[in-house]
Amino acid sequence: MKLFLNRLLFFLVIIFLSSGCNGRNEDSKATAANNDSIKNVQQTFIVEPIRKENSLKSKSLTLASWNIQDLGSTKNAVELNEIANILRNFDIVAIQEVVAKDPAGAQAVAKIADELNRMGSKWDYQVSDPTKSPSVYISERYAFLWKTSKVSLIHQAYLDKELEDICNREPYIATFKLKGESDPFYVITFHSRKFNDRPEEEIIHFLDYPDRIKSNRIIIAGDFNLDEKHQVWKPFYRNGFKSALQDTPTTLKMKCKNDNYLNHAIDNIYFASSIERIQSGSIDIVGSCQKLERTRGISDHLPIFMEFKLK
Repeated sequence: MKLFLNRLLFFLVIIFLSSGCNGRNEDSKATAANNDSIKNVQQTFIVEPIRKENSLKSKSLTLASWNIQDLGSTKNAVELNEIANILRNFDIVAIQEVVAKDPAGAQAVAKIADELNRMGSKWDYQVSDPTKSPSVYISERYAFLWKTSKVSLIHQAYLDKELEDICNREPYIATFKLKGESDPFYVITFHSRKFNDRPEEEIIHFLDYPDRIKSNRIIIAGDFNLDEKHQVWKPFYRNGFKSALQDTPTTLKMKCKNDNYLNHAIDNIYFASSIERIQSGSIDIVGSCQKLERTRGISDHLPIFMEFKLK
């Protein structure tokens, strides 16, 4: 009987160890699959596990940018919670198309910040005044949200008054400082004119930002209504700027056809020479044709992101 029990115990140990090894192998395969997918089409919530391995040593940060269509009273509590869930794993968030004509836009941002604060990290936020636009129907607000454990806002973010007579919606500029560092970096968010209204006439003026701000630690994120191949970006590239996304559609079609629901590559993140990109992409919050209509209830744009280091 004792011999039988010893043999049984031996076989149980072998089975346990084998299942543990298989589990670790499966985990390794899953990690490899995540690393592959993040280089291509990004999926919600896969950024944070990859960042944890790198960010403590490299002090990297993640920035998300999102044109959240008509962010205001049209978004219910469930949708605002979903938005927060999508954004929770990033360090800084830039939002475009916050409703300006009534308080509901700023209130929606406050509710997103409140949801984020219930998810394990401390967040702060700031909402811009309405842009000085030609029409109340064009005017919008912008918003920044950030994890206070990662960065500090040095002073109040501000709309760029020098461009308010040039841009339909002048850019919104925030000056951040990485925890433990003294030198600032700048995040500028922008929503351009429509593509058929020559947005390049607005964008070309951003070329002056390094001289105006006296820094090359500059990130410009938003909806530019033209892609990174447009000729307006050529002088930027010659002056050291780069685009985080390449050939990456970010807007959603009205209807899905042949399993394709993506449209134009107009949302992007452009960064100056003192910013080092680690990884970037769009975040596919749709996933299948069946979810297109519901996702369009939140926005007709995908969020985009970049993980970066400061040189």
